[in-house]
Amino acid sequence: MLIREEIEALEQQTLSPFAAFSNRTQGRTIDEEPDIIRTCYMRDRDRIIHSKSFRRLKHKTQVFIAQGNDHYRTRLTHTLEVNQISQTVGKALRLNLDLIEAIALGHDVGHTPFAHTGEEVLDQLVPGGFKHNENSVRVLTLIEQGSMGPGLNLSYEVLDGILKHSGFGKEENSCGTLEGQVVRYADKIAYVQHDIDDSIRAGVLAFEDIPCEFLSVLGKTHGERIGTLVNDLVLISRINMNNGEKKVSLSSKIEQALLGLRKFMFGEVYKGHYCQEQRQGAAHIVEYLFDYYLNKPEKLPHYYRQIVETEGIERGVADYISGMTDNYCIASFKEKVLPHDYI
Repeated sequence: MLIREEIEALEQQTLSPFAAFSNRTQGRTIDEEPDIIRTCYMRDRDRIIHSKSFRRLKHKTQVFIAQGNDHYRTRLTHTLEVNQISQTVGKALRLNLDLIEAIALGHDVGHTPFAHTGEEVLDQLVPGGFKHNENSVRVLTLIEQGSMGPGLNLSYEVLDGILKHSGFGKEENSCGTLEGQVVRYADKIAYVQHDIDDSIRAGVLAFEDIPCEFLSVLGKTHGERIGTLVNDLVLISRINMNNGEKKVSLSSKIEQALLGLRKFMFGEVYKGHYCQEQRQGAAHIVEYLFDYYLNKPEKLPHYYRQIVETEGIERGVADYISGMTDNYCIASFKEKVLPHDYI
């Protein structure tokens, strides 16, 4: 028996009946010979973590642009926090941790530079709009180059979890696997709490600004709030599963507190005065570069010029800009705007 088959047999013995078993995957777009050691989801995790788009997350903003502080979260550290929370929940629910890790590590690889500002600008400029979750799937299925050509040829369940990680409280967009549902909740738990932490560090928020009605339910400290949310998610999801329901969820009281805290953060931070000042400059840079390459597609790298030929100029330009880090985006802007003596 191959080592992979031993691992798959162990899954059958130890995982919940509701888990996504590696040997029952819906497969890949292109069939491949199974690996000797790794299950399909282990293989997908490795492909994502070794990709260029994953490495670039370390220089993509989470919330605060031009941070100047090494302690603020980036897209990479956010991704690691989502993975950590997801692993804790998944282990408690006896789910497939390899699938969870693949989804968690890949869920934000399609994010633009400059946090959600870049996404909002491209959403206005690209025909049909631009959504980072859809772009993450596009990056992993088309932009990244695997051994078999464009795309990493990932399993259906991984791509489904990545596509459906975004949004909150939309049952019709729920992931087909419990593993994907776990990552979706972990994403919200992670960013609401760590964005509060970063906002206080930046002086944008004071602890006293946070509504007591939410703190009294979730906890006063960063760790307390994450602990409350994780514990509730595990306990309620276990009840669901014991009742034969394939659903990851929070209790109504805890979910309403999380939703309220998230709404507060949108009003005070994400859409607030401090971030708005940063967003204006970032939006100008993205808009300028989009217009520049729209009028000079010959300046695009060769691969993106091929996309222009097959899918149109806006799509090719959006693919190129969305893959940029904050630093590279700023450097590209300066190179095109400033005299070379000033660079």
